[in-house]
Amino acid sequence: MKSAKNILQPEHRALKTAVLVLDECNTLSFASAVDPMRAANRLADRPAFDWDYVTATAEPAMLTSALQVPGIPLARLESCDLLIVVAGFQLARHATPSLLAGLRRIAGTGATMAGIDGGPWLLAEAGLLDGHAATTHWEDKENFAARFPEVDVRSDRYVVSGNRLTSGGAMPAIEMMLHIISARHGSGFAARVSGLFLYDDAPVPTKPQSRTGAPHRHTALTAKANALMEASLDDPLPLADIADTLGTSPRTLQQQFRLRLNTTPQDHYLQLRLAEARRLVSDTDIPLMDVALATGFASQSSFARAFRTAHGLSARDLRQERVQPTHH
Repeated sequence: MKSAKNILQPEHRALKTAVLVLDECNTLSFASAVDPMRAANRLADRPAFDWDYVTATAEPAMLTSALQVPGIPLARLESCDLLIVVAGFQLARHATPSLLAGLRRIAGTGATMAGIDGGPWLLAEAGLLDGHAATTHWEDKENFAARFPEVDVRSDRYVVSGNRLTSGGAMPAIEMMLHIISARHGSGFAARVSGLFLYDDAPVPTKPQSRTGAPHRHTALTAKANALMEASLDDPLPLADIADTLGTSPRTLQQQFRLRLNTTPQDHYLQLRLAEARRLVSDTDIPLMDVALATGFASQSSFARAFRTAHGLSARDLRQERVQPTHH
């Protein structure tokens, strides 16, 4: 194995990059990896990045939007400075022996390995994140940590650990790419690239991922309350306990949620639980009673009523809809 080269240092030479695009990855995750490189080349008026698209086989990758991305088969990729793995759904199907061997082969050349969205899972499956800190999408974090005990799993938006970079999703991937650009070409240049996308005030990478987005609507207090709620969806905390943990009163918490989010803490908590329930119904085959328990409902009947009220159809009907053909 060749010693790894540090790509995160000032360098005017174009960074030779390979973007491995897998079937059923999100278009936004794909663009988050590629467009910052394109923008950097445009601003620099020279190649800051020199990239190729790579696919698992000789067939083009089909994104969730039905966009096809042709590329060099991974087996024919000889080397690169940076390999970015962009993946989304059906990770177990993608983790073939040939793909994992290909990832290990490229890593063995000393290349920096990066993963976006489902990409960290495939890097971990290949054993390439053992001994490293890493992140993945919040939907997969618990399963990821259980499956890969040798990985220091973080809730961060993106993580840099030596020559391993991992991002939890599309927006943090932009931040990860800007981090690479800043390290190689300076923070001022990276800020100009960020400005092309009207992307301002990127959060620090160690800020935990949020299930709900809309971070600018929260106050510091409601954001902390939201984080406690997200961490306890299966066993909802009483409002008094949340307020006590945050060193405030239930009344103050009620006022903050009403003024800032136009809702009550209780209703916000319920919506978080029901959003997670919809994800589990739509994206997994977990029995509906287990979905109810995982989202804090003690009985199937109370879960069924709340789910139908929130989503306009029953959990059973939603799961049946999932098997119907999808039109893009």
